[in-house]
Amino acid sequence: MEIARDVNPEHADLAQSLSEAGVEFAMGAYVDIHGRSKSKVVPISLLPRMLAGSERYTPRGLGDLGVMTPDEEEVVAFPDPATCTQLPWDPRFVWFAADMSYGGREPFALCPRTILKNQLAAAADMGYTFQLGVEPEFYAFRPGDIDADEELEPIARSERVRPTAAYDVEASLDSMPFLADMVNAMNATDYGVFSFDSEGGVGQYEFDFQHRPGLTMCDKLVFLKLMARQIAKRHGLEVTFMPKPYTSSWGSGAHFNMSLEDLETGQNKFVDAAEGSGMGPWTDEARFFAGGILRHARAIAAITTPTVNSYKRMTERLTDGTISWAPVWITHGNNNRSCMLRFPANRPAIENRAVDIAANPYLAAAILLAAGLEGIRERVEPGEAMETNAYLYASEATPHLPRNLLEAIEAFAADPLCQEVFPKRFLRDFIDMKQSEWNSYHATISAWERERYLYNL
Repeated sequence: MEIARDVNPEHADLAQSLSEAGVEFAMGAYVDIHGRSKSKVVPISLLPRMLAGSERYTPRGLGDLGVMTPDEEEVVAFPDPATCTQLPWDPRFVWFAADMSYGGREPFALCPRTILKNQLAAAADMGYTFQLGVEPEFYAFRPGDIDADEELEPIARSERVRPTAAYDVEASLDSMPFLADMVNAMNATDYGVFSFDSEGGVGQYEFDFQHRPGLTMCDKLVFLKLMARQIAKRHGLEVTFMPKPYTSSWGSGAHFNMSLEDLETGQNKFVDAAEGSGMGPWTDEARFFAGGILRHARAIAAITTPTVNSYKRMTERLTDGTISWAPVWITHGNNNRSCMLRFPANRPAIENRAVDIAANPYLAAAILLAAGLEGIRERVEPGEAMETNAYLYASEATPHLPRNLLEAIEAFAADPLCQEVFPKRFLRDFIDMKQSEWNSYHATISAWERERYLYNL
């Protein structure tokens, strides 16, 4: 097998130590457009070759993004040794996050991890490091026949709490066989879990853990999805990262909590250090960062809420009239959860509530960081903060987030910032993919339409 680069002797030592720890196989995983890990598997003795770029791929495995012809050059995966993670639920395997390139000569245009690394470099050029905390939500359920208008079968009957299961102790306790395995696996792989709970939906959960530098956090989110699915299967369960899996459900978000630190000192640049150790006032940099994101919010939605189903979450109210808690207006507020961007009272990070669990974390982080940096460079004011409940008091003049995927992808295609952040080939293939997704959805006749119109027109 061809070796793309000379084998590093340190990698041979790594392979040996992993073998002594019981590891038998290694994966150098790139991600597809949906954030799913993709990798060949090699015996651990061949790990040094894998780290040197031995494994080649036809990137049609990127999850519907782009079309590869047989004459195209293969893409090489270069695993990042710093991401070495032994699977807690099956220690025979070790996982690495990988970057994709053409034999190490140039990056592969559709590699999400590389797209983020480019924006992290732009932040470094401005003297910043990007810090990210994420609040992932998802549903765990018992497999079986699934109807779009019916709830998923939860782990325990106690989860059917009305009107919402959020924070219900009994629902959490009855789900602990799965939840405890998740938390133990997360802590074994250095997530630093703060808390976990039953969320508002039947069978919905949230895990909160330590923030990290942007690239590290995105690697951990990708691994978290793999981990949740695998551990769920060991309990006879399934996990879904569909933003809204049934009509009456609460949506699953993945709120991004973003901050910038001084590259040299590590000082947080979003709060005034002169106020001492507590939370000081928000700085100009924080305001301008938010202003840049709000300026490009409609285009950003194509990345942060990337599916047809995402916009079933982005509504003012659930079917029972309950406020959805999902943002629908392009607004910001001080500790105001009805806004797209929240300036929390308890942490020096701006929370973007308009990111859902279906988003590819690398792409979402890349476009949000780019927009925030533009806001700082151009001193973009975010406008007046909304201090009231936006669901009740937003006016007709309040700008609205896209109401569907078509609106989002049209805004994405027209926004100059997207053309700066994403390579031309990515833009072409992503826009084509999402327009096709919308066209397919829009052409499909639903049960709702037949019920409403078949005999009544």
